[in-house]
Amino acid sequence: MSKIMKPESLMMSYGYKPELSEGAVKCPIFLTSTFVFKSAEEGKAFFEVAYGHRPKNKDEELGLIYSRINNPDLEILENRLTLWDDAEDCAVFESGMAAITTVFLEFLKPGDLVLISSPLYGGSDHFIKKVLPKFGINVAEFKVGQSREEIIQIVKSTGMSDKLALIFIETPANPTNDLIDISGCKDIGKYFSSSDKEVYLAVDNTYMGPVWQHPLKHGADLVLYSATKYIGGHSDLIAGACLGSYDLIKRVKTLRTFLGNMASPHTGWLLLRSLETLKARMDIQANNAEKVAEFLNRHPLVEKVYYLGNVTENDGEQYRIKQRQCLTNGGMISFDVKGGEREAFKFLNALRLIKLAVSLGSTESLAEHPATMTHMDVDLELRNQLSITGKMIRLSIGVEYFEDLIGDISQALDKINS
Repeated sequence: MSKIMKPESLMMSYGYKPELSEGAVKCPIFLTSTFVFKSAEEGKAFFEVAYGHRPKNKDEELGLIYSRINNPDLEILENRLTLWDDAEDCAVFESGMAAITTVFLEFLKPGDLVLISSPLYGGSDHFIKKVLPKFGINVAEFKVGQSREEIIQIVKSTGMSDKLALIFIETPANPTNDLIDISGCKDIGKYFSSSDKEVYLAVDNTYMGPVWQHPLKHGADLVLYSATKYIGGHSDLIAGACLGSYDLIKRVKTLRTFLGNMASPHTGWLLLRSLETLKARMDIQANNAEKVAEFLNRHPLVEKVYYLGNVTENDGEQYRIKQRQCLTNGGMISFDVKGGEREAFKFLNALRLIKLAVSLGSTESLAEHPATMTHMDVDLELRNQLSITGKMIRLSIGVEYFEDLIGDISQALDKINS
């Protein structure tokens, strides 16, 4: 089927051939661990390609071998996921953290330096700062608002600028919605690259999903997702994805084969189902978030609202980044209540429609307390510098009727002073 069509049209059938599955209109779940070869010669040919002993011949596809290496559900899913980001290839994992950690382990080695933006999702922050150093990998960090020259100086001040191998950023940042300039970070990577070593840029795009922002178009080498979130969208699966060029994803998939952290066929099938409604769901979520943010902006018990729609020309570079990178204002809102943890907890405990739970991007609206939940392992001093304090609440806006969401938020805010 032609890629000229819009992704939302191709989500129904791209990459799937009904004639190979008894004419089933939807891809079946291929619950099998291994696949039968037609001949020993065919098996040899498949393994030669899978293990990189020879390149694929023209029009040759990697044959089905073993579900740790490939499976029809995963292959069709990976082909379909490339459409939103206009990527050459994709690798799907059993979790977002599996995707992120595999990228780190593939593109970093002992003695290397990784440059990260701040804030990051708490799980990423923990792995980078507390696990990678065990493998002799060094970390440098920059914050939102720092200039290209300041970030370059941060790298140089480590004394290991020649060891910089990977830049990893999250934009918009979780949970503050701060924006990082993707093309600017790629320029920094080029500054520290040499003729025999390229510094790669990986972007965690979970907060915007594959519909609202396309990092590869702004210079990123790899884009990462917790597919649990918007891509899955129903709070019923855990998955991750990494997209990029054929060459880079081949490296990622090779390590995935030996780590064994690929997604299961059932997870792949669920994600294929979810992709069919991805844009419809996300359009509703973005529209609902705009209405909720308008309400929060006016409420006397709300001190500050962290929402992309609140970023205006007065915000200078943040506004310019938003105009370049973001196709909507997204579906994530954080806000500070007047007071602290006590008031935030009173609000959270009073919610009725919105569920008190971590995660994001699902059909149901969710609320959580970053400072004591998703980001509690982030250094306290850094949390305070980033405004991730006891008074902050994070909302993931779902597809419910927006007036019902506002009504629930309103009654919960009323409970703060009761």
